[in-house]
Amino acid sequence: MKGSNYDYKRSTFYFNGKQYGATGRTQKEADQKAAIKKKALDNGEIGISKNMTVSAWCAEWLETYKVGNIANKSLATYKRHIRMITDEVGNVKLKDVRDVHLQRILKSRQGFSTSDTSKLRYTIMAIFMQARISRLIPYDPAEDLEMPRTTQGKRRSITDIEREWILRTAETHHAGLWIKMMLYCGLRPQEIIALQWKDVDLKKKLVYIDKAKESGSNEIKDPKTDAGNREIPIPDILVDYLKRAKGEPFRPVYTQLTTDKRHTESSFYCAWHNFVREMDIANGAKVYRNEIIMSVIASDLEPYCLRHTYCTDLEAAGVPINVARYLMGHADISVTSKIYTHTTGKVISDAADKINQNINSNNVKNNVKSFSKVRKALV
Repeated sequence: MKGSNYDYKRSTFYFNGKQYGATGRTQKEADQKAAIKKKALDNGEIGISKNMTVSAWCAEWLETYKVGNIANKSLATYKRHIRMITDEVGNVKLKDVRDVHLQRILKSRQGFSTSDTSKLRYTIMAIFMQARISRLIPYDPAEDLEMPRTTQGKRRSITDIEREWILRTAETHHAGLWIKMMLYCGLRPQEIIALQWKDVDLKKKLVYIDKAKESGSNEIKDPKTDAGNREIPIPDILVDYLKRAKGEPFRPVYTQLTTDKRHTESSFYCAWHNFVREMDIANGAKVYRNEIIMSVIASDLEPYCLRHTYCTDLEAAGVPINVARYLMGHADISVTSKIYTHTTGKVISDAADKINQNINSNNVKNNVKSFSKVRKALV
């Protein structure tokens, strides 16, 4: 090969039936470069082959099958799970991975969230299934992985005392109005962020949901499913607050305190944590040097608890489950039914009253019948 100053030499070789080459100023240099490249191929450091490392294949899989096809939040989850995989077997050749290696990764998540561990298991299975489909490995070491013992987290409704504290704090806190709207209308955080004043009809007392902030980004898009598009009645208790705050049609309903711009996911949760802190201190939390050292607020209180409470309030009000499914924006009614089965103390108490009324009523009827029989016998 001719260059501007040198006649370059070339060295070629075959690897897995494919020809590779390297060039150098001398044949020796070309041969050395070819040897280095062949070693890199042998070690799986370059190229797509059964000899590539798990780290190299994970990077290839992510770029080819996920980047550009999924939301940023989901992509971040995949990257986090891939780090867990590569921390354990990243330097192992793809062809040398065994099921025991992958099972160890899952076992290390014992006691963690069921949801997140299930997603990790799915990621592992997807990566190695694709490696098998691409004929990089003869068998799939991930196909029979077992879930470890994990913790099943669940969202909950707020308690009566939490409701009292939340509503009291909401009267003065800058985030109070959107917190009330989550409680009284059941909106998701992403829907609260996307809401504009044109979506709020105070004459008809309806809020129209047809947009939501995309998870992991600040883009406003259509809801993930058609069920997300819905009309929700605004309770009378909320109407006056919204009238006083009403802005221009295309202005966000809820904005950041310092910038007056639409909330980001970060600023939304920052406002929530500030709200909880103020509520905590107002109700007896111990503070030392401006830090809360003993909280009175439950650690699992989160914004979604307000939405969950809206659903249980619908049940308590006797709203049919199919209507509740629509108002919640659930694509699958089974999601709604899981919340509807969360019986509260009030529901149980009401059931006890009805049972007692029924028993007493039957007893009265039986006593009247018995008295009538005795009376006839005496006559």
